[in-house]
Amino acid sequence: MKRHLLRHSVVVLAVVLLVPALCFAGPTYDKVQAEGVVQAGLMYNSIPAAYFNESNEWVGFDVDIATEVVKRIGQQMGKDLKMEKVKVNNKTRISFLTSGRIDMSTANMTHKRERDKTIDFSITYFFDGQKILAKKGKYTSHKDFVGKKMASMQGTTSEKNAINLLKSLGDTNPNVISFQDEPSCFLALQQGKVAGWSTDSTILLGYAAKEPGKYELVGDFFSDEPYGIGLPENDSDWRDAVNFAIQDMWNDGTYMNIYNKWYGPDTLYYFPMTEKIEMWP
Repeated sequence: MKRHLLRHSVVVLAVVLLVPALCFAGPTYDKVQAEGVVQAGLMYNSIPAAYFNESNEWVGFDVDIATEVVKRIGQQMGKDLKMEKVKVNNKTRISFLTSGRIDMSTANMTHKRERDKTIDFSITYFFDGQKILAKKGKYTSHKDFVGKKMASMQGTTSEKNAINLLKSLGDTNPNVISFQDEPSCFLALQQGKVAGWSTDSTILLGYAAKEPGKYELVGDFFSDEPYGIGLPENDSDWRDAVNFAIQDMWNDGTYMNIYNKWYGPDTLYYFPMTEKIEMWP
């Protein structure tokens, strides 16, 4: 009898522990509609995509894009949605999606097939490419970095691309030093610990603007970096809602207003728009 009661107690406890998980299970669209909240993953030290300004305000291109996307999804649902900003970095942005910690990741994410095995992506909402930042006047081409130290961020496509570039130029043992975040990469460049820092060009422009005239981009683009908003895997209703919001923003001019605010000709981070957002009829 005691064994029976023990088994029964274990079953009841298991069900009780499972109920909270079941409450939050299901498609992201339905969860967001029910709770009225979107957990948005954002970088916090990526200038000018997402960072804290001098007033400690979380600002940037990605912040504005995410805010507008969430607002428009709310309009689709017929309700005001609250966006909660969640700090992510290169290591956590995917794991936070797969664990349900965030509902979307607007965080410098290049849409790669390898990543698509784990998460889904929106249509491309930003078009960038990889370059090298160095102290002004020291280097003129990619070949000048052969045999020298290069900074990049750990676990990123930029790190792999930098290694492959140097190998293609004849460097048999590329010395690409991995750092945890962008500020660490820039500090290493400032202190002369590396000859160059390689990542997406708009990130490099953001940090170069901190000390105008001291740094420059060397050489042409050597990779394409199409950014997508990272989304939970196999959740088509939520993915459609995000895609429709991006397309509507492009269609009515809101997207370019945000773009020009951060990357227009009158900014410190001028980066001409060369592509168009994918539109569906």
